[in-house]
Amino acid sequence: MSAAPLARIGIFGGTFNPIHLGHLLLAETARERLALDRVLFIPTRLPPHKRVRGLLPGPARLQLIELAIRDHPAFVASDIELQRPGPSYSIDTVRLLRQRLPGAALFLLLGEDMLAARWVAWGELSRLCTVVAAHRPGAPHPAPVRGIRWLAMPQVDIASTDIRKRLAAGRSIRYLVPPLVERHILQHRLYMAAS
Repeated sequence: MSAAPLARIGIFGGTFNPIHLGHLLLAETARERLALDRVLFIPTRLPPHKRVRGLLPGPARLQLIELAIRDHPAFVASDIELQRPGPSYSIDTVRLLRQRLPGAALFLLLGEDMLAARWVAWGELSRLCTVVAAHRPGAPHPAPVRGIRWLAMPQVDIASTDIRKRLAAGRSIRYLVPPLVERHILQHRLYMAAS
């Protein structure tokens, strides 16, 4: 991974269990509003802030991301956190990207709900990159956090938890995820009760 000619890089981490249109809309809004050259989609190996029931293995979630972003030249799937053991802390990822991309401006993209989590090395994180938060429908407004850049974006109330519940109940997920993601999930019976 080389910094040239890239200059402005969005870092979008999460479980992506599965990736959905809300994730893609946040990334595209950030790419456009912040003039990002690339947005890295980074699935966590093990989320440090919450336990996720039915978490697919990392490579399976990475494959869904690759299907979702296949036709977007500025979106890139990264397995940087899947290669590390233990919980996936953003500070470790940002430190590594800062080493690999020394000339790049880094933007950590978050849903507003993540601001309520306890962050490891928040001060260092906010020095190494610009933290960008987007409001999520229904998310409680956390206490104000200094150093946050807010991202205004269209409000779409889609959650991976709801998608998993729909699949387990045999309900449609059409128009909640990209068509290639839907096809792959159904073909391989991912998240389904009888799988």
